[in-house]
Amino acid sequence: MQQQPAWLDEAWRELGQREVSGARANPRIMALFRDAGAGSIAHDETAWCAAFVGACLRRAGLFGTGSLMARSYLHWGDAVAADAGPGSGMQRLGALVVLRRGADPTLGHVGFLVGETEAELMLLGGNQSDAVTVTAFPRADVLAIRWPSAAAPVVEPTRPLESASTASSGEELFAAVLAHELDMEGGWTDDPADPGGPTNLGMTLTDIAAWHGVALDDSSRGWLLDELRRITPAQVQPIYRQRYWLASRADVLPPGLAVMHFDCAVNQGPGRAARLLQQAVGAAVDGDIGPLTLTAAAEADQETALATYAELRRQHYRSLATFARFGRGWLARVEKTLALAHALGARTDATARPSNSKGDSPMTTSSSAPSPTTTAATPAPAAGDAKWWGQSMTVWGALITAAATVVPALGPLIGIDLSSEAIRQLGGQASETMRALAGLAGTIMAIYGRSRAALPLVRRDFSLRL
Repeated sequence: MQQQPAWLDEAWRELGQREVSGARANPRIMALFRDAGAGSIAHDETAWCAAFVGACLRRAGLFGTGSLMARSYLHWGDAVAADAGPGSGMQRLGALVVLRRGADPTLGHVGFLVGETEAELMLLGGNQSDAVTVTAFPRADVLAIRWPSAAAPVVEPTRPLESASTASSGEELFAAVLAHELDMEGGWTDDPADPGGPTNLGMTLTDIAAWHGVALDDSSRGWLLDELRRITPAQVQPIYRQRYWLASRADVLPPGLAVMHFDCAVNQGPGRAARLLQQAVGAAVDGDIGPLTLTAAAEADQETALATYAELRRQHYRSLATFARFGRGWLARVEKTLALAHALGARTDATARPSNSKGDSPMTTSSSAPSPTTTAATPAPAAGDAKWWGQSMTVWGALITAAATVVPALGPLIGIDLSSEAIRQLGGQASETMRALAGLAGTIMAIYGRSRAALPLVRRDFSLRL
């Protein structure tokens, strides 16, 4: 795997930054405009993919084009072969990729190359779905791939604006837990008893193949194994961030739980980690970490949740056939992770950790999840987390109550006639008793459903055929 260039380090630091709707603007995006030489821009909804690239280059000590036009990079620096396939070694990690955008010859997009498949290039770029994300683009849309010229002028690096309000405590937490993971995982190993196969710094061949977007087979195994042997801590950082830190949603958990959960995702898998976290905080165990699980994690007693999570991990390790071979190391890992979780959780509790609002990006903005020592607000549901009204216990409780108590009284006014004869046929007093019980059940459902509701309702169209 190639050495990551300095400007790509700067780009990863902005991962997850997102535009702010309305009159306000994200100060981190406005800093990109400033560092790219476009300080007169007043709003973050101005197209900013070229500003992102220019700012990252400038912060690494290089001049960009100084333009906000993506196609201004078509002839910047030196050309890199555009038709190289995965594993060819011809394309460079961090190269600038210029893409067409529609049929307009003036429009385009630019970002940094971080991965590739036979059909697509993975770009770390700004203004991708209004945020800094990693997104796949078709090779057919590539106009040019560029690399800084050896003769490019070098300037004093510009540091991005940082303050108490914009500095990322989440980044500091990630840096601390990543250092812990690398210490736990160690260097190159190829133990025949390890079902994960060869590993280096915690990475497996499966991880490297997935990062490149290629299948692990006989044709790719050789060069993937070579990259795995030579991988460095700087190179595994974005993989840990994308595949484990963000994928597990550790970035939006209280700090202590974030440490334990991240380590579990790395060593025991994100899917199992999700279920163990839900057990530890008393949420429904479905393997999907959404608003209900995040709320439960924020409101849980952190000491109890951490102790429970650690014990669940120990139980799983003891159930494995390879526990006799690796068990001592696994249990020691849990203890060290638990100690770090207590230490970082206590340190972050001492300073109010800002709340975090999730968007659609792989990573959030520089704020983090609510501190367990503060009053936890229910996280705003992400897109796709709303539910149909027909799934709402509150709604059904109200309907049952209405059917049992309101309809018999008001029904005749709207054409529903429950006559006395009909009531006598249903059993007289028994009918009244059942109606009262139904009304009570509906009221209880409505109250209970409202007390646990965390998702908004959405309309769902359906048809009824008679």
